[in-house]
Amino acid sequence: MSPARTVVFGFALLLLFGQPLLAQGRPAGVTTEVVVAQNMSETVAVFGQIIPARESDVAARVMGVVTEVHVRIGDAVTAGAILARLDTERLEIEVQQAQAESAITEAGIVVAQTRLDRAETALRRTESLAASSTASQAQLDDRAGLYAEALASFQQARARRLTSETVLRRAEYNLNNADVRAPFAGVVLDVPTEVGQFIQTGNVVARILDVATLEVEANVPSRYIQALQKEVPVVARTDGGDTLTLALRAVLPTEFTSTRTRPVRFDLNGDVGLVAAGQSVTLDLPVSAPREMLVVPKDALVQANGGWRVFVNAEGKASPRTVSIGAAIGGGFAVLSGLTPGDEVVVRGNERLRPGQSISTGSGRPGGGGWGGGSGRPSAEGSGRPASDTEGRPGTTSSGRPSEGSRLGGGGIGRPRADTVATSRSTTGG
Repeated sequence: MSPARTVVFGFALLLLFGQPLLAQGRPAGVTTEVVVAQNMSETVAVFGQIIPARESDVAARVMGVVTEVHVRIGDAVTAGAILARLDTERLEIEVQQAQAESAITEAGIVVAQTRLDRAETALRRTESLAASSTASQAQLDDRAGLYAEALASFQQARARRLTSETVLRRAEYNLNNADVRAPFAGVVLDVPTEVGQFIQTGNVVARILDVATLEVEANVPSRYIQALQKEVPVVARTDGGDTLTLALRAVLPTEFTSTRTRPVRFDLNGDVGLVAAGQSVTLDLPVSAPREMLVVPKDALVQANGGWRVFVNAEGKASPRTVSIGAAIGGGFAVLSGLTPGDEVVVRGNERLRPGQSISTGSGRPGGGGWGGGSGRPSAEGSGRPASDTEGRPGTTSSGRPSEGSRLGGGGIGRPRADTVATSRSTTGG
C-alpha cells in the first residue's frame, strides 16, 4: 500500500472511531429536575364551551320609521344606551291629542260636579218643605230623580277621565320608547336595522351579548359529579394557551343517557382576556381531595423492559432507577415507588444515557424550565385532548414517553393546584 493511501485510510479510521472515543471521555450534557413532594389533586380533562349567560335580540316596542342608528357591529354599549331612534312626529301628535282629550274630560268633571251639587241642594230643600207639608210628594220625587241623574253624569265623567288618562299614558309610552335602548351592557353582535326602514312592534333592532356574564358549560361524566365542590377552583385552558380560573355554579338536574354525562355550569373568575362565546376550552376537573404525593416529571420517564425507569444524578453519574407510576398529575406522574424526595432526575438528554455514564448539568444547553417545557417533547398540556389507555398501562407517545391521563380511565390530564411546589435545574443554570 502506498504511503498516500495509508494516510487516507488512517484518517478514515480516525473519523469513524476516534470521535466516539473522544466523546465518551466527556460528561454528557443533560437537564435535571429535583423530585419533590407536592400537595396536589388528581384531575381529569373534560371539554367545555364558553357560553353567554345573557344574549338578547333587542326589539322595538313601538312601530315607526327608523331615523337614526347609533351603533355598529362590535360596538361596546352601556345599559340604557340608545341603539336606534324612530320618527316621533306621529307619536308627538298622539300625545298632544291625548292631552287635549284629558283636558276636555277634566272640564266635564267640573260641570258634572256642579250639576250634582245643585241637584243635591234642591233635593235637600224639597225634603225640608215636604216635612212641613209645603211641598208635595210629586215635587220631592222629581228632585230625587234629578239628583240621581246628576250623580250618574258625575260618575260617567270620572270614568271618562280614567280612560283619557290611560290613552295619555299609552301615547307617552310610545313616545318615550321611540328611542330603542340597550337593556344591559355588552357588545353589539348584529344590527339588522337601517335608517329609513319601517319596523313593526317586536322587530329586532340589534343583538347584544353580555360579555360580563360569560360562563363555561361542560358535560361532566356522572362518576365525577360528587367530587365537584364550589370552594375548589377549576383550571381551564383555551386552544391558544390561555389559562382560565373557574368556579362551580350549578350542576343541572339532567343526564345524557348516551354519554352518561351531566351539564355543569362554571363561572369565569378574574381577567378572562379575549375569550369569546362558543370558544372551546379544556377543563382540568379535580376528582380527588388534595394530598401530598411524590411526582416525577413526564420527560424523566424512559420505557425499559416493559416498565419505566429514570436516570438519577448520583454525584455526576447517571444512575438508573426502576419506578412504578400512578395517575397523571400536573405534567408528571405520581410515583408509587422507586424515588425519594430530593432525587435529581434527568429530564433532557436521557435517551442515550448509559448506566454509570458521567453527566453534566452545566454544558450550556437550553434548560428544561419546568415540566414538559422547552424539552422538544410534547408538553404536559399536549394538544389539549385527553390521551387514551393502552392495555391498562400508561399510554405512550411516539417517543416512548407516557402520555398524560393514561391512568385515569378516559384520559385525565393532571394539573398542579395553586399550592404546588416545583423546582428545576436547567443546563444554562449550572
